Amino acid sequence: MDAFAETPDHHGAFPRLSEAQVGRLAAQGDRWSTRPGDVLTREGEDCSDFIVILAGKAAVIEDERVVRVHGPGRFLGELGLLTGQKTFVTTVVCEAGEVLVVPAENLRRIVAHDPALGDLILRAFMLRRSLLITSGSGLRIIGSRYSPDARRLREFVARNRLPHRWIDLEEDHEAEALVRDLGIRPEETPVVILGETKVLRNPGNADLARAIGLPVPSVAEAVFDLIVVGAGPAGLAAAVYGASEGLSTMVLDAVATGGQAGTSSCIENYLGFPTGISGGELAERAVIQAKKFGAHLGVPAEATSLKPQDGHYAVGLAGEPPIRGRTVVIATGARYRKLDVPRLEDFEGNGVYYAATPVEAGICGGEPIVIVGGGNSAGQAAVFLSEHAAWVRLLVRGDDLGESMSRYLIDRIERNPRVEVMLHTEVRELIGDIALEAVVAEDTRVRERRRIDTRFLFVFIGAEPCTGWLASALTLDDKGFVVTGVDDGMPLETSLPGVFAAGDVRSQSTKRIASAVGEGAMAVRLAHEHFAREMSQRTG
Repeated sequence: MDAFAETPDHHGAFPRLSEAQVGRLAAQGDRWSTRPGDVLTREGEDCSDFIVILAGKAAVIEDERVVRVHGPGRFLGELGLLTGQKTFVTTVVCEAGEVLVVPAENLRRIVAHDPALGDLILRAFMLRRSLLITSGSGLRIIGSRYSPDARRLREFVARNRLPHRWIDLEEDHEAEALVRDLGIRPEETPVVILGETKVLRNPGNADLARAIGLPVPSVAEAVFDLIVVGAGPAGLAAAVYGASEGLSTMVLDAVATGGQAGTSSCIENYLGFPTGISGGELAERAVIQAKKFGAHLGVPAEATSLKPQDGHYAVGLAGEPPIRGRTVVIATGARYRKLDVPRLEDFEGNGVYYAATPVEAGICGGEPIVIVGGGNSAGQAAVFLSEHAAWVRLLVRGDDLGESMSRYLIDRIERNPRVEVMLHTEVRELIGDIALEAVVAEDTRVRERRRIDTRFLFVFIGAEPCTGWLASALTLDDKGFVVTGVDDGMPLETSLPGVFAAGDVRSQSTKRIASAVGEGAMAVRLAHEHFAREMSQRTG
């Protein structure tokens, strides 16, 4: 029996290249001979090459064990190779042979100009990223479930779809001993371990982003043609269309690409994806598209101000120099509203959550769950979390789910035996000492209250616009959303010429992903009209 038998490809994540495809790649790379023990990729380090196995075999190592083996025709790497992130696995030659080594920059050109080969590689890379996330590979976060900083880091890596493993000091005594052996004091937790040697003590999101290789704001351009603030569906659409039409484009986001949509476990009513797609995967595809056309991304990069400056606009950033642009698209979206109940802040991140991603699903498996909200986000969360929870109670303030939820979600919920819908019901009280233990809900028709034992409360009750950073720079409506079409201006143009708003942040916008994408694309068209108007004014 072969000690290093090749791992079967059950998921389509490890396709074998044809001779013709290898030939096209060979023109862009070099052939290297390999010997057993040669390290082809190392976890936590830069990976700047796309590697195809021509002869021999290579083994992927996690926690000092072989998890899969690849033979001739297969290629190494995953999504991080295209986005510039560190590698999340170690790969070692286990049978002598030969590899083809293609620089990552050459691979990006191939992906952009050879659709068939590019699609094959991109699909494999995206599947591999999903496999890494579900298997708990990659960096390790060690901390207490009660720590707000641990929750912050877990949310950051989940929103950015970074493979990771969460180790709870409250449950894993070996991890507690490891932290002591590393000389880490309690106040220095949580810690992030990347690769074999890099340990980050309670890093900020920006520190972790730099360590993992996430893009930081670049000021290579003195003045960008287009600055996009917010990397949700509207912002990413503006980035793709702006960059593809030749505009020097910078995209900024304070937390992660994907925006609020990025927290959706499965979007089933988005055109072109009949089986649905997660918000995170949709964002990944858009980021690759934007970078393919030359867009610059800065994540995390928190916008703090917007000011006219020397005929352009300056977007101030927290802890970074301002970015200047000829036009700006504001696509900062909206954040979920919070419940008006006592002690809410005591339980946020430790019982009260505002997203339903695989991270949340992993910590509430087999537990009873309460979800508050009657819109699509609440419905998607109920359907998704019901696959992991003991049961789900969906608390809805109104009398009918049909008031704000799509029909396909209502049908799924009504057919799901694990989901109980409680109409005209509101949360009145949160119960618990250190962590959430129960909620008190009231039936507003009869004014009866009941206790529901749960350690997990998910809140999806509408949204508030992320416009606090704008101060008085723009005209806002009475709810804080950006007003557009001012004084018979262009449809998405704000009270500042050349500054546009798109998606959920815009007053009276349709709060749907497809609408946001359309508005992001439309904003780029209007930016071109703004440039033409400026030119006409200068020459007129």
